[in-house]
Amino acid sequence: MDLDGIGLDDVDRELVRELQGDGRLQFEALAQRVGLSRPAVRARVQRMLDAGALRVVAVVHPAVQGTTAACHVSVAVRGPAEPVAQALAALPRAPFVTLTAGRCPVVAELRAGDGAELAAALDEVRALPGVESVRVQSYTRVLKDPYLAPSAPLSITVDALDRRLLDELAADGRLPFADLAERVGLSAGATRARTLRLLDAGAARVVALVRPEILGLGALCGFAVHLAGPVDGPAAQRIAALPEVSFLAAGTGAAELVGTVAARSVGGTRAALDAIRAVPGVRGVESWLHLELVKERYDLSGPGRPTLASLSAVTEAFG
Repeated sequence: MDLDGIGLDDVDRELVRELQGDGRLQFEALAQRVGLSRPAVRARVQRMLDAGALRVVAVVHPAVQGTTAACHVSVAVRGPAEPVAQALAALPRAPFVTLTAGRCPVVAELRAGDGAELAAALDEVRALPGVESVRVQSYTRVLKDPYLAPSAPLSITVDALDRRLLDELAADGRLPFADLAERVGLSAGATRARTLRLLDAGAARVVALVRPEILGLGALCGFAVHLAGPVDGPAAQRIAALPEVSFLAAGTGAAELVGTVAARSVGGTRAALDAIRAVPGVRGVESWLHLELVKERYDLSGPGRPTLASLSAVTEAFG
């Protein structure tokens, strides 16, 4: 889709940023923040939704989804990379797949209920036609994520009715409470109370999923960091604090840290990578440029639903 064809301007981008912080912000609140009337804001948001430039969904806590193990995989291939990426995207435990420019032309993320299930998913990847080898980086802790608090524990028990609410919000995060109530068979008041309880406890966050170029962040790359000191030391904290670093996770495998840089240009990406290399305690940095998003979705329990999520949001928090 040609996003330029819908004529996004600075006000549209500001609306997106506000919805990234809270996808259920009322139109009245949005109008006050961007200085437009409520009808004008409503029309702008609906226009972006209809054009596919914006999606508002609930990102559900991994403990609710039953996903406690995750890893980053870099895939070397024999022959063309796109067929391998498409085959990998068809696997139910691969929520994120991208084509890249780097040592390995396919990069993906796998999520599973436990270590044994994750190992089985890795075996599926290795068995795909065209896969030469797979490098694995297991996540142990998320240090920075734009959608969920790092390693946030789940403080409440979620029942079957709560899950139905979260399923509806995962499809449309801005559903009115009255519509939610009708779909789950509760009163509007009870639905509102349950939904707010789930959101306040961190069972989900309702956020705007966007293509990164909408916000002027068209240059995206992944990186892996080799540290001289401990993973939980000051080097990781300093890298996480860099504004261009949109995601950072600690892990075990080929490197101690894996993350994503989101910049406005290739020059900005280069500068961000040099800033990471300059952090005391960093022994080396590998990087790869994201060329094409093949798959990204958050709901692992149902059919694959490709989203327009930013490539910076490649995982949820695994605590």
